[in-house]
Amino acid sequence: MNYLLTLMFDGSSFHGWQRQKNALSVQECVEKAVSSLFGSCDHVTGCSRTDAGVHANTYKCNFQHDKMIPLSNVVTGLNHFLPEQIAVTNAAVVPEEFNARFDCVSKEYIYIIHNSPVRDPFSVGRAYHYKYPLDERMLNEQVKDYIGTHDFSSFRAVGSDVGTTVRTIFDAEVGREGDKVIFRVEGNGFLYNMVRIMAGTLIYISENKIAPGTIPEVISSRNRLRAGMTLPPDGLYLNKVNYERF
Repeated sequence: MNYLLTLMFDGSSFHGWQRQKNALSVQECVEKAVSSLFGSCDHVTGCSRTDAGVHANTYKCNFQHDKMIPLSNVVTGLNHFLPEQIAVTNAAVVPEEFNARFDCVSKEYIYIIHNSPVRDPFSVGRAYHYKYPLDERMLNEQVKDYIGTHDFSSFRAVGSDVGTTVRTIFDAEVGREGDKVIFRVEGNGFLYNMVRIMAGTLIYISENKIAPGTIPEVISSRNRLRAGMTLPPDGLYLNKVNYERF
């Protein structure tokens, strides 16, 4: 049986999804829960690595096991063994060849900025506090320049190693919900810290450190120093994961 799990988690207490030698990860907790419920666990494959402190509204992972357990019991059983910061919201059986990582066709991230002169204690660890006014309509125009297939070298962490820095962004927008300014971006993949740097570039545009309308120049420069700062992980959420074939 190939089980597909849908999770949500508060990443504040974890060093990302990927299992670490000296730090607690979401993957480690999920694998321990699967082992407790099923009696064993070889490996749980996640749809994506996430940075330390990053959250997920929707996260997909799969594992194979010869034991058959009713799906409703998989959900309740795993939640019994998982820490309270992680919840399984759905379980399904998928074809044997399904792989949560390699069959993913797109991911959507959101970055939440708490835009208010006064900090919100209940947003600490879950949003980036920025006290100066943000013009979400202007920023919504700027992020359209992210859309398309580009070399995003300017938007990856210095020193990160990857086969190719070319990614396709399908959609991007900025909107406001009260004091929250939300940057949403969907793509076929993202480089290390890419979304956090994209959001940081919007902050720099708001501060006139980067001129409006010059995101295409920042992209074409392939120079990390031309883009904005890397915002903290607190405001970043993996929001949706898409699988067309399944």
